[in-house]
Amino acid sequence: MASHVKNMTEGKPVPLIFSFAIPLMIGNVFQQLYTVVDTMVVGKALGVSALAALGAADWMNWMMLGIIQGFTQGFGILLAQEFGAKRYDNLRRSVGNSAVLSLLSAIVLLGIGQLLARPVLELLNTPARILPDALLYLRIMYLGIPVVMAYNLLASILRSLGDGQTPLHAMIVAAATNIFLDLLFVLVLGFGIAGAAIATLIAQLISSLFCLYHIRKIDILTLQKADFRPSGRLPLRLLMLGFPMAFQNAIISVGGMIVQFVVNGFGVLFIAGFTATNKLYGVLEVAATSYGYAMVTYTGQNLGAKKTDRIRKGVKSAILIALLTSLFIALLMLFFGKEILSWFISGTPEEFEQTLQIAYYYLAVMSICLPILYILHITRSAIQGMGNTILPLVSGIAEFVMRAVTAVFLPMLIGEHGIFYAEIMAWTGAVVILIISYFIVIRKMERLFGHT
Repeated sequence: MASHVKNMTEGKPVPLIFSFAIPLMIGNVFQQLYTVVDTMVVGKALGVSALAALGAADWMNWMMLGIIQGFTQGFGILLAQEFGAKRYDNLRRSVGNSAVLSLLSAIVLLGIGQLLARPVLELLNTPARILPDALLYLRIMYLGIPVVMAYNLLASILRSLGDGQTPLHAMIVAAATNIFLDLLFVLVLGFGIAGAAIATLIAQLISSLFCLYHIRKIDILTLQKADFRPSGRLPLRLLMLGFPMAFQNAIISVGGMIVQFVVNGFGVLFIAGFTATNKLYGVLEVAATSYGYAMVTYTGQNLGAKKTDRIRKGVKSAILIALLTSLFIALLMLFFGKEILSWFISGTPEEFEQTLQIAYYYLAVMSICLPILYILHITRSAIQGMGNTILPLVSGIAEFVMRAVTAVFLPMLIGEHGIFYAEIMAWTGAVVILIISYFIVIRKMERLFGHT
């Protein structure tokens, strides 16, 4: 078995969760780094309009990525449970069936994405000035859906076995590649916004191959042809885990598109400022998603081993770590946010100052409320790790409703700055449902397996 594979059913929860999350966190930082570099290169080299075009495509791009991550993370729940229970034959069949389902899903999503890209951008009231660049960026990104699906599945397989190191190394290689290609394609070769999209996809391809190389070295994952054939109810079981998570992310994305529709009505400078902060959203969330991945693996493995007491202890520990982390990141952004945001923005002095003020206001609002987002990730991931993806879906619907209602009505009451509170209300609505759901699910598990 590869040295990076980690059994999380034994040992103290805090060191296990933290040590597993740290490599993922660093890896996510590198992933965010090349997203940020994309934005910096586009914003500085191509101007405010190109930055706004990137922002106009953001939620549609995120929707597709969210659906992909939903499927692959859902598949990973079963993999973690089988690994925790030491049912390695079932683990291999689950990996093989997950690969087939991922391939089929990628083909379907690619077709849907290309078909709907222009109509949805037009429906979102994307300004004519930035529509061609936004559409070009989306079309290229959607062509790379099979590559993005491959990376997310391979990384999910590794994480389900407790390996956070290999995805980290993959992201470091991908980030270096993406930054180099961004500078080459956009600044040197003059490919424009298309160059940023192509650079991202090539980086994803390299990270996929890196993960695949390391998975092939894990002896318990030596697959046979039979592992790829549909095995009884296994494909349905995988879809029952993956589809609700994919649908949840899709619903959340629709809410984001409604926000983008409202933002698009405020003009190009407002869109640019909103985009600059949205690109930092990933940085704000980077530790939260890492703790979330850790909790899915931790709860999944411990559920497989029927150790419910360890799940409770792990969730309490993770929430404490997450709250401390969110406070640190919030303070960092409040003190240094303006300077960081200025890296993304160009234009005349007047355009620069106006865009920066919009961006920092939004960043301050999100930073102050960041602990809510971190609790959301911990509780949602713990519930998913215990095999329940329906209650997190309900929280996603609540998130959608709160985001959409706030985005549509609050700007009418307090002006355009009201749009900045849509995210906060969405997080809050989801957290209320998730906290209640966590206690329902953990008590159900304790009735099934006892306090062990």
